[in-house]
Amino acid sequence: MSARITWYGHSAFQVDTDGVTLLIDPFISHNPLAQVHADDLRADFILLTHAHGDHLGDTVPIAKRTGAMVIGSAEVEGWMNKHGVQNTHGQNTGGAYGFPFGIVKFVKAEHSSSFPDGAYAGQANGIVLTLKGKRLYFAGDTALFSDMRLIGDMRIDLAVLPIGDNYTMGIDDSLHAIRLIRPQSVFPCHYNTFPVIQADVANWARRVNAETEAKAIVLDPGSSFVVE
Repeated sequence: MSARITWYGHSAFQVDTDGVTLLIDPFISHNPLAQVHADDLRADFILLTHAHGDHLGDTVPIAKRTGAMVIGSAEVEGWMNKHGVQNTHGQNTGGAYGFPFGIVKFVKAEHSSSFPDGAYAGQANGIVLTLKGKRLYFAGDTALFSDMRLIGDMRIDLAVLPIGDNYTMGIDDSLHAIRLIRPQSVFPCHYNTFPVIQADVANWARRVNAETEAKAIVLDPGSSFVVE
């Protein structure tokens, strides 16, 4: 089994696996790094780490147009239902559930979460995807926390970690996170979208390859890579 992962900038990803298309945190329309239009994306499932606007993004119109199931926290599920998206699945931190494409497990993220109107949106989460033998960890927005070692015990093939600092962990803390998680490969996200989260990704990649056992993967927005 292989998974083709496309990065649309910021924390927006598409995962294509075994004929199924997943979108993760599809912030497209107001994302200055995105090389696509939200109206052009298809999806079978949309996974949300939390409800901030730069992650919730275009979920509602994409879900209504495609019929994709939205997977998020219980609070996110309720909000989606109120906004006309009925094909939903609610989970909470620590819970796992099997879908046709694999298993989705929500894990802790150290971050806040609120809806566009400021209402409480439950716990922010990371997402661990188990796809027929491959395990992908999308950390979402998070600070460094020591229990990342427990996530690493799940034997992560690819970790997707924020490096932009200010709202999330930065480069130094991401290196520490990699040593706790011990993934085979690591991909950076949540950087360079706005001036306040500028990061030297080339320096990050050099440090990952020199200071950890993981392989750094760096791509331009709109590009793809394969985990196999």
